[in-house]
Amino acid sequence: MGPRAMSTSASTIVPQGQDIPNSKLGGRYTVTLIPGDGIGQETASAVKTIFKAANVPVDWEQFDVSGYTSADDTTFKQSVESLRRNKVGLKGILYTPVSSLGHSSFNVTIRKDLDMYASLVLCKNIPGYPTRHEGVDFAIIRENTEGEYSGLEHQSYPGVVESLKVITRTKSERIARFAFDFALRNGRKKVTCIHKANIMKLADGLFLKTCREVSKEYASSGIKFEDMIVDNASMQLVSKPQQFDVMVMPNLYGNIVSNVGAGLVGGPGIVPGCNIGREYAMFEPGCRHVGKDIQGRNTANPSAMVLSSVMMLRHLGLDDYANKIANAVSKTILSGAVKTPDMGGSNTTTDFTFAIISNL
Repeated sequence: MGPRAMSTSASTIVPQGQDIPNSKLGGRYTVTLIPGDGIGQETASAVKTIFKAANVPVDWEQFDVSGYTSADDTTFKQSVESLRRNKVGLKGILYTPVSSLGHSSFNVTIRKDLDMYASLVLCKNIPGYPTRHEGVDFAIIRENTEGEYSGLEHQSYPGVVESLKVITRTKSERIARFAFDFALRNGRKKVTCIHKANIMKLADGLFLKTCREVSKEYASSGIKFEDMIVDNASMQLVSKPQQFDVMVMPNLYGNIVSNVGAGLVGGPGIVPGCNIGREYAMFEPGCRHVGKDIQGRNTANPSAMVLSSVMMLRHLGLDDYANKIANAVSKTILSGAVKTPDMGGSNTTTDFTFAIISNL
């Protein structure tokens, strides 16, 4: 997993028209840090320890937000304001209550309020971490602000619930352009639109039609376009994932497919990701699991959070630091000397963190 596994340059994930936040005096950046629930504190601590060892010029504004608290939680509001100031954040996964009495998802709220419309998850085999499939290397790009995942629901009559799916041409075009720009800037060869237009002919039909129209503008660049129905895509992912390069899709499908992708390359502990818009960018593990079952045991694999922070460093233009940390993670995994339980070992989060530091 060389630097390309995370991203190749600052321009890789910055949408057109977005500026990298200005550094403070001394060439330092202030970044909002939300460790998240479950194993969040442990993996965030790993990142802070590694950044300190590598002398990364980043200062943290940390907010210990929890999805278990109420929706009007002061800490959550402060974290959003911090993101508005700093433009860049690093975040673990926040718990979302399942009960109908619970508040809406903090994860969704942050993305929608700050219009971080694109989710990017990178799924790639890591040398030294054998999985069922080899040669897997694809990016999942997901529209973040509309579709079924927005949670627009109401009870029209007792026992009857309507859940609204809204798809617009404007936001479909925006995410399609993001996908093709990402492919162009990273030397990717193909973009696949994932949809269910055979059944949802108007909603997914609009998404597919818009992607097709945008693809024509990139035809001269040599980027191939194809589309695939989401149920078939799920089967193809687990049978022949090597066929995929860049995948673009509406919100709910992206949530599901990103978890499948993580499972293909080793699990939630190693897949980095980010949510990005024209003004704000928030980096977080690509597989959205809080890891409550192993919370506090010091056994979590911090790689996903660390590699997400590597993507953040590239976004800030700190490529030298990003390369240094990315290579250290690669060397640690490749050597196989230190493995957390998800990798088939018995080492702790702390062991793995200091192994990365020793390989800086």
